[in-house]
Amino acid sequence: MTIRIFISTGEVSGDLQGALLINALKRQGEKLGQELEIVALGGSRMTQAGAKLLGDTTKIGSVGILESLPYILPTLQIQNRAKQYLRENPPDLVILIDYMGPNLAIGNFIRFAKRSLWKSHLTNTPVVYYIAPQVWVWSLSDRDTQQIIKNSDLILAIFPEEAEFFRKKGVKASFVGHPLLDKMIGAPNRSAARASLGIAPEETVITLVPASRRQELKYVLPVILAAAKILQAKIPEVKFLIPLSLEAFREPIEQAIRDYNLNITLVADKNIEAIAAADLAITKSGTVNLEIALLEVPQVVIYRVNRITAWIAKNLLKFAIPFMSPPNLVLMKAIVPELLQEQATAENIVKEAINLLTPAKRSQILADYQIMRQSLGEAGKVCQKAAQEIFTLLP
Repeated sequence: MTIRIFISTGEVSGDLQGALLINALKRQGEKLGQELEIVALGGSRMTQAGAKLLGDTTKIGSVGILESLPYILPTLQIQNRAKQYLRENPPDLVILIDYMGPNLAIGNFIRFAKRSLWKSHLTNTPVVYYIAPQVWVWSLSDRDTQQIIKNSDLILAIFPEEAEFFRKKGVKASFVGHPLLDKMIGAPNRSAARASLGIAPEETVITLVPASRRQELKYVLPVILAAAKILQAKIPEVKFLIPLSLEAFREPIEQAIRDYNLNITLVADKNIEAIAAADLAITKSGTVNLEIALLEVPQVVIYRVNRITAWIAKNLLKFAIPFMSPPNLVLMKAIVPELLQEQATAENIVKEAINLLTPAKRSQILADYQIMRQSLGEAGKVCQKAAQEIFTLLP
């Protein structure tokens, strides 16, 4: 019998997590002698893993109020396509991965179908939320939290505190660990990465990670490059790398590099190596922060959005969080420096960067990384555990 699974996620990080999960689901299916048919909203990595892509969501992600406006129409179009597919081809199970707004819409659609007076083929379709939005850390409204709870038959948590939060809310939740632990198995160390990129062991390397969303090209890239300009003057021998998250970003990043007159190498096909080779990373906020931590590279984390968005969030919505980056969220401790909005200036970035290049600060942050890693689960078994949990809900 063929098991039909629908997966919905968005952005570059969701595509990666989706691909890792698909591979684990296929292995579990083979082990149990069950064939899988997977249809998804995601990106190229999920396609390569064996999913049939219903819509590409990797290029329409955003963070912020004003920043999301250009993506409303394309998101609604893909959402409508997904809902039509679910009506006409009800799956045996639905998996939602992060991507809060769109996935809450899909979850609501399925929940209402289950409760409808009219018979629906989605009535018995279980919904699993994997890598749920971080409402256990922050939420603009309790309504989001309640929707996640009501829409989910099972939440697969990637942080221990997350699992405990949802259990206390009365929803079935299981801590499986963070999937990046699986991805990092076999990742190159500093020496191997440098050899692969042709970088000498004694060179000082700073890797810049400015954007996986288009809005970050506008709000994050310029301040990171301004900081790099100052660092280049202070450390003339420094070598800068930028791993390219999306090919569509090549031209604007190359133009920005020319505008700032910087000597930066753009790396398109060895992104892990570009990070692992570094003495320091200056990076946007996001899943990549955890990737950098697992590669044992000190980092400065930057978060910036439109000033109007920031003002609305702070003054009208009273938005406040203890930390922004995943490494700090794991232990609820300031492991890596975070520079948010008005604090994210070139001068502040340079100050933190110079500090992290000192042996004492580097040793401290690497020790904290080791403690953090122990709280993330068992490497090599995270996605396998998630797949096993998912299969318990299948017919």
